[in-house]
Amino acid sequence: MADAPPARRVVDILTGAWQAQALYAAAALALPDHVAAGAGTAAALAAAAGSDQDGIVRLMRLLTAMGLFEDNADEGYRLTAVGGLLRTDHDQSMRDMAVIYGEEFHHAWAQVVPAVRTGTSGFEYAFGTSLHGYLEHEPGAGAKFQRAMNAGNAFFGDVATAFDFSGCRTVVDVAGGSGMLLSTVLRAYPELRGVLFDLPRVTPVAREHLDLAVGPDRCLTVAGDLFEAVPAGADAYLLSRVLQDWDDERCVRLLRNLRAAMPDTARLLIVERVIPTDGSGLLALLWDLHLLMAAGGRERTIDGYRTLLDAAGLRLESVTPLALETSLLVVAPVTDGPADQRPREPKEA
Repeated sequence: MADAPPARRVVDILTGAWQAQALYAAAALALPDHVAAGAGTAAALAAAAGSDQDGIVRLMRLLTAMGLFEDNADEGYRLTAVGGLLRTDHDQSMRDMAVIYGEEFHHAWAQVVPAVRTGTSGFEYAFGTSLHGYLEHEPGAGAKFQRAMNAGNAFFGDVATAFDFSGCRTVVDVAGGSGMLLSTVLRAYPELRGVLFDLPRVTPVAREHLDLAVGPDRCLTVAGDLFEAVPAGADAYLLSRVLQDWDDERCVRLLRNLRAAMPDTARLLIVERVIPTDGSGLLALLWDLHLLMAAGGRERTIDGYRTLLDAAGLRLESVTPLALETSLLVVAPVTDGPADQRPREPKEA
């Protein structure tokens, strides 16, 4: 649509939020689940969702045009592959992501003007507290957020193939959340053992997932604060979508804690979106502003990441593109050891 008339382009952009909220409504009303269970007519869907039939007809008409459903006159509504991702029982379900984006994050984005004017997160304007405070004190919010984060896990499998863990004995996932990324890596490397490190309120959820995914004998959970210290002595460290939540000062602090914990031969694997400097890609730019709305965080350019790493005694080795415009940054400690142990020059892909 880049070559559309200017007025149409403005309208398409403005109404994009309506499409997102229609998708949210489908997730919140569990319409994909109901269609999958056989509710193929508007009347059946309205009854299953406890909704007005005319409202369902109009919503489903839009969702069909958006490609989430097909409407066959003889067979009724059917799910597409896109709509299937909003099913609760889909193994790559994005339903929880749609819900939190349509509720909490939608309210945060409504405060985009004061957020941009002041540099304070839109979430704080909308809810009177930071995202981290909300997740800690609002009942059920932490688990909801973790499920939403897991819903954006299309790149987890890429991490396990983009970096060769075969020479590692132990990997520590720092601020590892529910353990989805760590379990993906451990399943790909059966000889590898893991440690998930996160806040005390998070580790019980991770423990439950890891026990089911890889078994209790292959992974430990350790509670703590990454701004204080992290488990030492591992061969590899994972830091997925963590730096994006913090300002430069806090990022350098946590990276220095990681450097202090890392043996000289260890590697730190950072998973983040990198802001392109050549005008390519839109997703990283959208997420960068979203982080201001949600947590007061930011995405960074490659030079921005290098600046943080340099301040922490670390050096960027390579950058590998992953799914959903995410990147894997492989980072080595700066050492005074033999030349063959020194970090290689960065290689960007």
